[in-house]
Formats: sequence, C-alpha cells, structure tokens
Amino acid sequence: MPTLAPRSIAVVLGTRPEMIKLSVLIALLGDQARVIHTGQHFDTALTRQNLWSGSPHLQLKVGGHHRGVQIGNATTHLTRSWLSDPPAVVIVQGDTNAALSGALAANALHIPLIHVEAGLRSHDRAMPEEHNRVVIDHLADICCAATEGNIENLRAEGIPDHRIILTGNPIVEAVHLTDRDHATARDVTAPLDGRPYILCTLHRPENVDDPDRLHRVLTNLAALDLPVLLTIHPRTQQRVRQFGLSQLLTQLHVIDPLSYPAFLAVAEQATLLISDSGGIQEEATTLGVNLIVLRRATERPEALGTHCALVPQPEQLHAVAISMTRCSNEPTTTSSPFGDGRASARIADLAEMVAADKTSPHVHFCEPAAPSKISPAQQ
Repeated sequence: MPTLAPRSIAVVLGTRPEMIKLSVLIALLGDQARVIHTGQHFDTALTRQNLWSGSPHLQLKVGGHHRGVQIGNATTHLTRSWLSDPPAVVIVQGDTNAALSGALAANALHIPLIHVEAGLRSHDRAMPEEHNRVVIDHLADICCAATEGNIENLRAEGIPDHRIILTGNPIVEAVHLTDRDHATARDVTAPLDGRPYILCTLHRPENVDDPDRLHRVLTNLAALDLPVLLTIHPRTQQRVRQFGLSQLLTQLHVIDPLSYPAFLAVAEQATLLISDSGGIQEEATTLGVNLIVLRRATERPEALGTHCALVPQPEQLHAVAISMTRCSNEPTTTSSPFGDGRASARIADLAEMVAADKTSPHVHFCEPAAPSKISPAQQ
C-alpha cells in the first residue's frame, strides 16, 4: 500500500458505536488517520477497549442540541478546518448526525468520501437515521456495504456498481478483538445470585419518547420470567423521570451504561438480549446470543431468524422470550452475516488507494466485476 503523509485520511465520528466500529480501522491507518470527534456522544470508557486508545486530533462540541443544529454546526466546523488543511479522503460510518456532517463537508469541498456500513434501510421514515444514511450513500464516492442485501438496496436507488464494494462490517473484528472486562461483569451481575438473566438496552425515540409506550415497555419487561438487567441510557433515564415512571424501574435491575469490554462480557453470558439498538443486532449474531429486537422495523434483516426476532409491541415480549429462552442452550451454527472479520483491513486498503490518487476514487473501482463480487476468498 502507498505511504501517505500523516493525517491524510480524515475519520469523522461522534458517537459511541462509531468509536467502537472504527477503532480497528483507525489503528490500522496509524499516523495516516486524522480522527475528528464531533462531540455528539463522548464516553471515555471506550479508550479501554485496547483497539484504539488515542485522542481525537480535533474535538468539536456539538452535543446537546437539536439534530439540525448539530449537523449545521459540525458541517461548518469541518468545512472551515478542511478549507485550510484538506485531507485526501474522508471516512464516515453509519447513520449518525456526525456521519452526515462529515459527508456534507467532504462533498462541499470535493474531497473523496467513503461511507462505511452503506446500504442499510429500515424503510421507516420516522427514523432520523434513515434520512441520514440515504443522503450519505448518495453523496459517497465509495459505499462500503456489509452484506449483499445492502448492495441490492443501493442498486435499487440507482447507485452504480462502480461506487459499491462488499467489505463486511467492522463490528465483527471489534467484537472478537476486544478484551472482556469480566471483573465488572461479575460486579454488575452479583445481585442476581448466579441466576440466568436477560440483558436489555433501550434508547430509541419510538420506545422511550412516548409515555404510554415507555410505560408498557417497562411493565412488560418486569413481567418476564427471568430477571432483567437494564443498562439505562441517559435518554431513557431522562424520559423515565420526565414521565413519572421511576417506580417501574424498581422491578428491574438497573445499572449505568457499561464500557464496551464490560458490555460484551455481560452480553455473552446472558440468556437473552432485548434491545432497540442496531449495533446490538450485529453484536448478538457475532456472539451467538439470542436477541429480541423491540422495534417496528429493522435495517438489519440479515440478523433475523431462529436466534433473533423482531417484536414491534411490548405485549409480545413474554411469549417470544419464552420461546427463545427454550432454545438458549442451542448454539448458533452459522457465522455472522455481517462479515468475516476483515472489513477494517479492506476499508483501510481502499482509503489508502483513494488517498494516493488525487484524481478520482473511481479509477480503481470501475472494472465491471470489482465492486460487488469481492469475497473473502478473493482477498
């Protein structure tokens, strides 16, 4: 691979999931990476995951504001920074406000843009993330898709093959390479006295922003046959207090958000996961743990099957949980549908190739069979 000047490849992130998924890629890029944190989320515990423990080269502070303000402020800051010191290529991941800001700034300044985790679609226009990911995909010069289904979504929207490449999702290697924090896991599960448990995370507006829906969710979680360990997201905690539902938390085992190493240690020992998180769908399939997705729709249908169920209504939790815990001792026999654990290496190679050629990122990927037919055997 070509040797580039330090900080030639800008990696824009702003949330905990982005830090997790991009950590291996950043480590592989080494001095070539210019990490920019927009401040949408910040969790210092993530620096203990032993994948990438550096500090951002540029730290913005756009959190705590309306979505439009976050995107506007971050785009403005990035544009000003890159006008005087443009990177050779920009990488964004997923569907966050930070990712959209990086994509808009790169597009405005004609900097090649690589979108990691391209092609996800829930087809739920009530999700802000759906709007973000669609716009980013159409702005991106290279769409790094995790699955063949993601590729088909991109093609259906008219994105040509020469802008699409199958890489897999970097979450797979992040899960495998993260050292587990078993000590914290023992501490947080100690009150359960060794009993099997359900691990739950909730944060999406559809579950926590409506008082009736949140009441039903918490009530039905408490009615499950196994104890529920709820890692409470700041957004969820705020809504519980706002809606006067704090009493319902007394029927659950509530803990603060966990660092990623601790979360993985607790999750892989759980009998069942319940979550509205997109990333946990990827992590559960990689860990081989049963999962209920408490949402109307998912942008990751590849995860659904015997060990992962989409449950739109809280009242369905009990019956589905019983069914899934019965087969909890049956190991999953298939590998993760989200890749082979080499996505970060492929994306690093792509970024270096694009950055080394200042003319057009399409030069290397216009061959008819190249973008959509790459498989592990071809690497």
